[in-house]
Formats: sequence, structure tokens, C-alpha cells
Amino acid sequence: MTDLATIRGSLEQCYDAIESACARMSGEQWRAQSLCPDWDTRGVVTHLGMMERVMTGWLPASAADLPPLDRIGPYNEHAASLDDEGFAARIREIFADRRADLAGLREDDLARPSWTPIGPRTYGGFLEIRIFDFWVHERDITTPLGWPSDDGGPRGEISLGQVESSIGYIVGKKIGLPDGASIVFHLSGPIKRDIAVVVDGRARQVDSVPDPTVELTTDTVTFIQLAAGRIDPGAQIDAGKVTWTGNDELGDRAARNLRFTI
Repeated sequence: MTDLATIRGSLEQCYDAIESACARMSGEQWRAQSLCPDWDTRGVVTHLGMMERVMTGWLPASAADLPPLDRIGPYNEHAASLDDEGFAARIREIFADRRADLAGLREDDLARPSWTPIGPRTYGGFLEIRIFDFWVHERDITTPLGWPSDDGGPRGEISLGQVESSIGYIVGKKIGLPDGASIVFHLSGPIKRDIAVVVDGRARQVDSVPDPTVELTTDTVTFIQLAAGRIDPGAQIDAGKVTWTGNDELGDRAARNLRFTI
């Protein structure tokens, strides 16, 4: 489990990044199409603020203890009534409340059994999911606007970890690598990592593979955005941002089927 200082610092950086984006947004940019088909930029920020509002002041007593989801309706109604400046101010208020929550957390709070949107986890696991959500949604905004983002560091490590923890499912179910085959993902940066998977009855991550069936190379940001279904695989292949060696058919299949989120 990631330690409290890293989780706290990463979430605070997530809040800082979104607040900074809100502060520089023009009216046109607030309404620019994000990488989420159903949301413009403001819709993305509305979503991020919604979950943080739900979590404000809440610590799970058990995995069956739901956060106050009844806050969602009033939050959305209020957010919709605000002009851009007022909306950005409301987001800052919510994030300030969450910073206060984080300041009061203890290390053992991270081990609390918790409800999460993807099933029972720990509260620390829930916070890591929130970091991943922020990381992906920040780039839902910055990528189409052409704005730079800080893609490395602990936030990037935690976000990559969310994909890596599902790599067996991605390789076995989404890519459909056949039994006896293996793949190594070479991530060139900003977080450099080799992720090796073999299929021997089921797909599972291993430390290394001496002679993989296919090797796929891309950068961390492209890898996570493809896994989150945010960008078109064909466009990344055509641009040379995703390449592979070894079995050509399996490499092509892997490059086009990394998406594991809904």
C-alpha cells in the first residue's frame, strides 16, 4: 500500500493542477470538447468536484458503508447554476475541504475496509483510484487544449499502478493473447518500466520473459490513455507512438485493445 504522505501529497497536487487549469480557462476553453465524448472541459471538472464533494468528511466504517451519494444531485444542481468564475470558486472550496480531510488522516486510516466504485477495497485503495481518476481527467482537458502536464512523479506512478494491477485482465480478456504466448510492454517514459505477462492457462504478470512472443513499446502517457480508452489506437500506431516487434498479428491486436475501463 502507498504510504499516507505520498497519497496526501499526490492528491494535493491533483487539486493544485485542476485549480490552476480552472484559473487560466477562457469561456471558450471551458466549453471545449474534452477527451470524454460526453463532456466538455467544464463537465470533466464537474465530475471531479462531485466525487470529492461526496467524500468530504467521510471515512468508511466498513466496506458496506457507502459515502453520502445523496450529495450528488444537489451538487450538480448548484454547479449548473453557477457562472464559470463562481463554479471555479466552488471547486476551490471543495478541494480546500478535502485538503483539511487529508491533513487529519492517520496512516492506519488507509487500511480501513472501504466501498469504492470498482468494489470493496481499502480506503487507501480508494484514494489511489481517485488519484488515477484525476490523472486521466486532467489529461482529458490538457491534451485537446495542447497544454503541458506533469506526467511523472508519484501521481504518475500510482496511476500506472492502477493499469498494471489489471494487466492480466487486459492481456487475457481484452487483448486475448493465446495460451503459451507472452508479451512485454516497454514503457519509454516519463516513467520507464517493463511489464511482462505470460499466458499459461491464464494471463499473469511475471518479473521477466526471456523470449517474448511480442514486445510493444510506447510512452507512459499513451499507454495509460489507451488503457483508459481516451485516445484512438489507430492514430497512435500511425503516428509511430506505439510500435511492436515479434508476432505482428498479436502486436497489432495488443496495440488496439489495451482499453480496460468503461
